[in-house]
Amino acid sequence: MDHTMEPERRRRRPPVRKIKCNRETPCSNCLRSRNVSCVYEEVSPPRSARRVRPSNSSRIESTMNTSQTRRSGEQHNDTQIDQSSSIGTTTTAQTSPSTAPTANTSVESYQSSSEEVQSMRCRIKHLEEQLSKASHQSPGSITPSPNYNISTTTSHFAGTFSVHSESLAAGQQPTISRAIMHKTRVFGQSHWMNGVAQFAEILDLIEPFLQNEGANAMTTLSKCKWLGKMIKAQRTPTWPCPPTNELPPKEIADILVENYLRTIETIYRVLHVPTFKRDYESMTEANDPDIAFMIMLKLVMAIGAAIYDEGFSMHATAIRWIHEAQTWISEPEVKARMGIQFLQIHILLLLARQIVGVEGGLVWISTGEVVRLAIYMGLNRDPEFLPEMPRYTAEMRRRLWNTLLELELQTSMESGGPPLCSLESFNTMPPGNFDDEAISGESPVPAPDDVFTDVSMSLALRKMFPLRLHIAKVLNGLTAHVGYEETVRLDSELRASYKHICQQLQRYRARGERASSNFQNRILDFFIRRYMTALHMPFFGASMKEVHYAYSRKVVTEASLKTWCTIFSSSPILTSTTFSNDVSSSEPDDLARLASCGTGMFRTTSVQAIFLIAAELKTQLQEESSLGPISLRSDLFTVLQDAKTWCLRCIEAGETNIKGYLFLCLVCAQIDGLMRGFSREELPELLLKEAEEAEARCLKILEANFDASSVSLDRASEMTIEPLSEMTSDWSLMMPGTHFYLGDPGSMDWMTMDSLAASSSYQGMI
Repeated sequence: MDHTMEPERRRRRPPVRKIKCNRETPCSNCLRSRNVSCVYEEVSPPRSARRVRPSNSSRIESTMNTSQTRRSGEQHNDTQIDQSSSIGTTTTAQTSPSTAPTANTSVESYQSSSEEVQSMRCRIKHLEEQLSKASHQSPGSITPSPNYNISTTTSHFAGTFSVHSESLAAGQQPTISRAIMHKTRVFGQSHWMNGVAQFAEILDLIEPFLQNEGANAMTTLSKCKWLGKMIKAQRTPTWPCPPTNELPPKEIADILVENYLRTIETIYRVLHVPTFKRDYESMTEANDPDIAFMIMLKLVMAIGAAIYDEGFSMHATAIRWIHEAQTWISEPEVKARMGIQFLQIHILLLLARQIVGVEGGLVWISTGEVVRLAIYMGLNRDPEFLPEMPRYTAEMRRRLWNTLLELELQTSMESGGPPLCSLESFNTMPPGNFDDEAISGESPVPAPDDVFTDVSMSLALRKMFPLRLHIAKVLNGLTAHVGYEETVRLDSELRASYKHICQQLQRYRARGERASSNFQNRILDFFIRRYMTALHMPFFGASMKEVHYAYSRKVVTEASLKTWCTIFSSSPILTSTTFSNDVSSSEPDDLARLASCGTGMFRTTSVQAIFLIAAELKTQLQEESSLGPISLRSDLFTVLQDAKTWCLRCIEAGETNIKGYLFLCLVCAQIDGLMRGFSREELPELLLKEAEEAEARCLKILEANFDASSVSLDRASEMTIEPLSEMTSDWSLMMPGTHFYLGDPGSMDWMTMDSLAASSSYQGMI
């Protein structure tokens, strides 16, 4: 018996070959037998029946059909699936009995073959279902979450804006704020407005009273807005503004240059300082100075002018220098100028626009253009992969690319837009650890990592760049939102990275060697606190109602407090807390001046910190259920009082918008009313009274800053042609370039040119 079975096991020939059928339609057997109907059908015999193992050619054909189905991406229904996979199954043609399979195949062989075929059919069906789904959804399409909702708020005071939020559970509170939209702009989760949105109820309280009891407040607000536009007209030169060779006196120019070099240049490396100083000294003696270097110098001085004095006395001059640079850059000679100096001018212009406030809210857009210019020049490729060049040139290219990466990330966080760069888009290495003097030598050798140099702060920020880039994409990206557990993990990773950097900087000082300056330390802390706050901001509103998010509430509150103390190191609360910035009273507080006189991230982040602290105080009052005296954190309450004084100082220093100060006064009044036990019906009267008093203070300051003789009637007429809704819609104290519609504030005859011409003076007009 064993002997007779041995040949069968040795041959292992598929029984299909014994059926002399060519597997065509009709098959050869049917043609010979003249069978009209040639049908291949599946046979389901009992388990004991002998079946035929599919041939290799059949399996190959089945695989080819599956591949073709995958490539075509066509949608198949279940019937088509069975047809496409039936080739890989055992089929039987209606032939004569003589062509039936023989009984030589074992039962085990049939069972194994049947299981393989069934498994393959299931896999094919699963893949085709996936392809069908993919063909219906385009690569860029996104299915909105069922818990995603948009709430729109409209007010005469703040205009119309929409908050895009996501519920933690379907139809339930609290919600996670994802974005805020106003007019044509969408602000991501890192934008400061996500903090101010906590006080939207104030607008609901006073809205019914604005047209009647609040008419005086709206009228005074419009007067302040008109004065602000006239003051801006005084400062803004006509366009185009051709560059000139005019410079301030040498002693003032030296101060402005030094202001820039000891502050912004130590963080954002743009210049090779020894070369710049040499060219600066030689330019003062030249009769026909190089126009490109003149533009660069004026941008440096424009940035330095923001910290020249407490009142920003050179504001108009700084704006003119920026307009000259913009005029020169806009000339159609880009290709001929393209080089390191041209890129340096572009970067300095970005910084100057942010700090001085010339369309500072749109710098993120301009930064993208400069990044592409740098890529076109090959700065995203490390010099090691480019033709050989001097070490000085290679290091300057690395420094400029490093600065552009930082600016792209910083402006992304400021604007609430996603960063449009990735780690895969460049291979440029971080700058070498060189002092400026070293890279201009013959054979420069980088200093060890434990030695502080001119680029140490830039390198510290670069080490944290991948993590900060990921956080920015998570906050402002379209679909990259993460859950709370991932947020806490990112927070922990950011803290660990920052701790390592701080320990390294402290070792420099402990060894008594050259170390980072007070300004550099505070800027670094300011940057990281900004990321900590933004990372937890989406959950801050939910943390007021859910204990699960209590950590986010603590992080946002403490980071906001430390941000305020970092910027304003002279704050009274520093004497009673552990914060210390080692600020010498004999030297000017450059960072505080940048926040008071300048604009951009230093001011907007300060304002955001104020409103987040106010939100914490308001929540503490609303949570209080004791019948005894109410206890609040004195340090947080002190910040609010200091903030009101600071906002007024910003207006005195040249800020033309009063909205930030006005809204802060309303928030403080609401907190004061809650402390005094006011009901919801009693709060509107208190808020309107505070609004009128705050506007009166601002109006007095703006009148003092206004010089009517310097603005012609024709220029003033141009300012009043704009619709009233646009004239009364600026929130630039908190974010330059952002406008909010206020609606019709009532009779505004005093703003027309007829009333201006009929009056002998501005005082008579109002």
